[in-house]
Amino acid sequence: MSMYKHIAETWKRLLKENSKEIRDKAIKFRREPTIVRIDKPSRLDRARMLGYKAKQGFVVVRAKVGRGGMRKDRPRSGRRPKHLGVVKIKQSISMKNVAERRVSKKYPNLSVLGSYYLYKDAKNYWYEVLLVDKNHPVVYKDREMRHRLGLIAQH
Repeated sequence: MSMYKHIAETWKRLLKENSKEIRDKAIKFRREPTIVRIDKPSRLDRARMLGYKAKQGFVVVRAKVGRGGMRKDRPRSGRRPKHLGVVKIKQSISMKNVAERRVSKKYPNLSVLGSYYLYKDAKNYWYEVLLVDKNHPVVYKDREMRHRLGLIAQH
């Protein structure tokens, strides 16, 4: 078995058993901001599957998304419709897509490569979102990444 297969099996086991290790990590996650940049991916197997490489131009961000409450009551007090806080909360949009959208809004100069599930508790979901800087020389010189990002046409 390859190293990535071992990592995948370990994560599968940790999530299935809801092990103490991962619960302790979640306690730390709760204290962090909603969107936090991290040095390296927690699930290397999933990150590599999505196209992550340990080189300049690649960024990993952990995003927290609140669970439940798809139906939000409209506030009674007067305010702009934009600031009601009820738009963009839809049952049909997955939490993963919400996390990706929020991260891409915070990092507008980076493109989202993909994301993967990390953990969930009673209140939140956590996802790690992979971002890449299209204009970084290291990324631009990488032929595989140019194909993946659609910077050059495939024949």
